[in-house]
Amino acid sequence: METVLKNDIANFDEILGEVKNTGIDFLNNLNEWPTYAFDQEMQKGTLSDNGLGTAGSLAFFKDHYEKLMVAGAGPRYWGFVTGGATPAGIAGDWLTAVYDQNTQTVEGAGDISAAIEKETIRLLCELVYLPQDFNGGFVTGATMSNFTGLAVGRQWAGQKIGRDISRDGMTNDIVVLGATPHSSVIKSLSMLGFGSNNLVKIKTLPGREAIDIQHLEDKLISFEGKSVIVNCSAGTVNTVDFDDIQAIVALKKKYGFWLHIDAAFGGFAAASPRHHHLLNGWEQADSIAIDCHKWLNVPYDSAVILVRKEHDRLQIKTFQNTNAPYLGDPSDNFSYLNFLPENSRRFRALPAWFSLTAYGRKGFQSIVENSIAMANELADQISESTFLELTAPVRLNVVCFRLKTEQSKNAEFLNRLNKRGKVFMTPTTLAGNVCIRAAFVNYRTSKEDIEIAMQEMEETYRSL
Repeated sequence: METVLKNDIANFDEILGEVKNTGIDFLNNLNEWPTYAFDQEMQKGTLSDNGLGTAGSLAFFKDHYEKLMVAGAGPRYWGFVTGGATPAGIAGDWLTAVYDQNTQTVEGAGDISAAIEKETIRLLCELVYLPQDFNGGFVTGATMSNFTGLAVGRQWAGQKIGRDISRDGMTNDIVVLGATPHSSVIKSLSMLGFGSNNLVKIKTLPGREAIDIQHLEDKLISFEGKSVIVNCSAGTVNTVDFDDIQAIVALKKKYGFWLHIDAAFGGFAAASPRHHHLLNGWEQADSIAIDCHKWLNVPYDSAVILVRKEHDRLQIKTFQNTNAPYLGDPSDNFSYLNFLPENSRRFRALPAWFSLTAYGRKGFQSIVENSIAMANELADQISESTFLELTAPVRLNVVCFRLKTEQSKNAEFLNRLNKRGKVFMTPTTLAGNVCIRAAFVNYRTSKEDIEIAMQEMEETYRSL
């Protein structure tokens, strides 16, 4: 064995101790860590013959790269929809690397990581009050979760018109409908061969991002004879608007389409008794996408796709490994090899299992309701501001706003604000207007963070 590697193995305890101390230092200072990397010049290293050893690599990283890390897991990082990482999530993620399981088959593979994954899916469904009518698995994020659900939907739609899409390829006789799809849905349509330009847009309700149910029915009638997939939003990215799932389910019973629900972060609203009604009817969906590295606050990358168990055969047809006898017979056992896009993948379920068992129903209800409360706190302060105004009502945990006057300076205002390094938000467009968007899913965020953000915005505005 090479000397440096042999030395590292002999000093595992010391190495992991140093890594632990580096992590603790970062987490203990997370509230004050910059949300923007000021110095973005990277020191380039060289690939030496002998290597630095882990201790040397860690020292180089701390000297040159750690300063480039931003507080993406911190309480004032409100860009995108970025969760934090709870202690339980970090513990599970660390052990995921330690155990290094290639999660595949529930039985017969020699390990139980796939069985733990199925158990984690069961617990997650309990958290959001979904019946045990779904099989599920872990993928990298909302993109692959939506991709997987729509891929099985594509197979269902093909079967309805007598075509095996997985073997024979796409057909123009399948139609996808949606009103305000997330960009990952559009990307999935591109990857699945539908074409990113071929989503049939449904009108939204006035002043909303939610589906106009009457227009949806009109389109369903016009596509009679086609195989239809309906993409439904359970939490749009700009205003966290929810489609009327119950009304869409009623149409599903009447017209017979595949219902895919993108509930990347909005699905966790079901954990709150005060907001569960927003998901009424979602248990009738055919597939549901949920992101765990958002409101579940586990480390990246982690998402779940749920597909009704009655569609198991279709899911296997979509993702089945063929001509690989060393992987076993797909009919023998439940195998993630044949249920998800990836063959080899890490034990992503473990951080979620740790989190669900560590904090339980009350813990996640508290995280969800605190995020919603913080969004409303920011909205209240913006409403009282002399220089800011809301551009949409706060329906759940995202706040959209802009400058009251000089709106042409919104982009400059946001750029200056972010570069101050105390709070990070992203731009968006709502009803054709440039806005600023703050998304709340981090378990650490408090009223103090709202006060800091408002102070930062006031000082930024004065500097324009």
